[in-house]
Amino acid sequence: MRITISGPPGSGTTSLARYLAGKHGLDLISAGEVFRQLAKEHGMDLADFGKFAENDPSVDRMIDARQKEIGETAENIIIEGRLSGRMVGNADLRIWLSASLSCRARRIAGRDGMDEEGARAYTENRQRSEATRYRNYYGIEIDDLSPYDIVLSSETFGVDALGTIVDAAIASLARQQAADL
Repeated sequence: MRITISGPPGSGTTSLARYLAGKHGLDLISAGEVFRQLAKEHGMDLADFGKFAENDPSVDRMIDARQKEIGETAENIIIEGRLSGRMVGNADLRIWLSASLSCRARRIAGRDGMDEEGARAYTENRQRSEATRYRNYYGIEIDDLSPYDIVLSSETFGVDALGTIVDAAIASLARQQAADL
């Protein structure tokens, strides 16, 4: 099973990915974690590293290529990242999580120790930066959700409820795959 989980910053993709990886014994690859590690290695915060990446396409292309390579060759894996649903061509299930900007800003503020207003401005800037990069590099409009099999609100549902919904989808796909054999 190859599952991708995507969504805007603060939408809960990492939380859902960790839940599913633990429950189903799947390996987890997180593009966000790779991006955060690269920012740290460059001595930059995420906002500054995002601006750096806007001027150096090799950063995104390296992360995206690695995500694609791992996702398309590994089995029993969850690939979590903004573009994973678009990059992993042979994914069995593509999930998009959504939540309002105010909800995501609250989460980011709590997670990263920021004030909520600063987290909101940071999140808006990050989204603009990413949307620009994805459009310029790949011709992707990030708001087009047509590649996704499931679109869920992480504002409406907590991680356990999201997990239950996705667990049902995984079980259905597993039955379908077994019947196809």
